[in-house]
Amino acid sequence: MNVPLIDAVINNDIIRVNDLLAAGVDLEFRDDKGRTALLAATQAGEETIALALIDAGADVNAADDIQDTPFLLAAARGYDGILAACLEHDADLESTNRNGGSALVAASGRGHVESVRMLLEAGLNVDHVNKYGWTPLIESIILGDGSERFVDIARMLLDAGANPNLADAEGLTPFQLARKHEFHDMVNLLADAVVR
Repeated sequence: MNVPLIDAVINNDIIRVNDLLAAGVDLEFRDDKGRTALLAATQAGEETIALALIDAGADVNAADDIQDTPFLLAAARGYDGILAACLEHDADLESTNRNGGSALVAASGRGHVESVRMLLEAGLNVDHVNKYGWTPLIESIILGDGSERFVDIARMLLDAGANPNLADAEGLTPFQLARKHEFHDMVNLLADAVVR
């Protein structure tokens, strides 16, 4: 009864998923990649199924073999509905992915404005540093493209208390990184923040 749940998720078969849930299927059964049904649903971006699994009690912090969890992956991909449900169901705010990055680091680097807003409201560490020496602010520059959404994220991080002077592992500050990438709006924002 366990493998069919993950199969039903992969096939986006909500009727079969609901039948299996009603039958009391083991929500935490894992496939050969260490994935639970909820993580498989999150990977596929299947919000309706993911929410049904979460409502049924699936663990939003269950990690697979490469340290992905539904919570971390929803933040990294900007799946805001799944992310909100994870936050409402005991998401581990201190959890990190295989790169040592928090959900906020991942969302910031991928330009997911609403995800960043939700994570800041949830109280994630705004200056968390991953194994590359990148904070959420640095990640928004290094992995961003300098567009409005990344500037908005940087502004949100600064407004939430991010330290604009924290440098990366090579000693470059967010301002220096933005200037290096020629992200003019980001440079202006950070210049004001450093002066404050």
